[in-house]
Amino acid sequence: MSIQCAGIIGAGTMGNGIAQACAVAGISVVMTDINEAAVARGIATVSGSLDRLVKKEKMTAEQKAKAMALIKGSTQQADLRNCDIVIEAATENLELKLNILKNVETLLGPEVILASNTSSISITKMAAATGRPDKFIGMHFFNPVPMMALVELIRGLQTSDATHAKAEDLAKRLGKTPITVKNYPGFVVNRILCPMINEATLALAEGLATAEDIDAGMKLGCNHPIGPLALADMIGLDTLLAIMEVLYDGFNDSKYRPAPLLKEMVAAGYLGRKSGRGFYNYS
Repeated sequence: MSIQCAGIIGAGTMGNGIAQACAVAGISVVMTDINEAAVARGIATVSGSLDRLVKKEKMTAEQKAKAMALIKGSTQQADLRNCDIVIEAATENLELKLNILKNVETLLGPEVILASNTSSISITKMAAATGRPDKFIGMHFFNPVPMMALVELIRGLQTSDATHAKAEDLAKRLGKTPITVKNYPGFVVNRILCPMINEATLALAEGLATAEDIDAGMKLGCNHPIGPLALADMIGLDTLLAIMEVLYDGFNDSKYRPAPLLKEMVAAGYLGRKSGRGFYNYS
């Protein structure tokens, strides 16, 4: 049977984006987070996003109301028990993700699929920590979820064909284009993208050019829609550092070493747009 209800763990940027995509596609959603304030912020973000679509005449007010009615917010993971798939969209931290997955899977029926929105952590490792490794898969959405067309489907060594097929069907129903990826550090997109951003950070630290000129060079010379340093600010420098550390640890190859300036900026709390300052100042 196709997926009728999706559970989302985490109401932050990625979680509420996935929830919006599901609800617009007519799929019921249970979106959970650790407190009522976080859940309320997530639902408010979805409502505001849909309001902008209504204003642009890309959806009607009735369609917005129908989508919002499909989203239930909760602080209780027990409310996920009737979902057909549960997608974990928590912070990029292995220990945190494993704790969430171990706690939630005891509440779920044996046929429920567990998925992680991780951008770099091993799906095989996470699957092995659960009691349903064959029903575990990576579904890496991209930010902003409602606009970005790609979903990376990452198969752990244990992921069954049936699990992959259901995840692929879900991605297509959300209007996304899925690509299937083996479980290697960084998967496909981040393995290529993040070292490029890291190299731009090294170039900036060496004084090769200003942040503005580095970004202009890549936009105008390579036809990128956004420069690598501005993109880093959008992704979050802490997230970028975490991915580079996964690549460095996973391959034991010095070409993936995180730029010292990146480490320094994260230590200073200069995380990009979300903190008001990164390679650019947003205050």
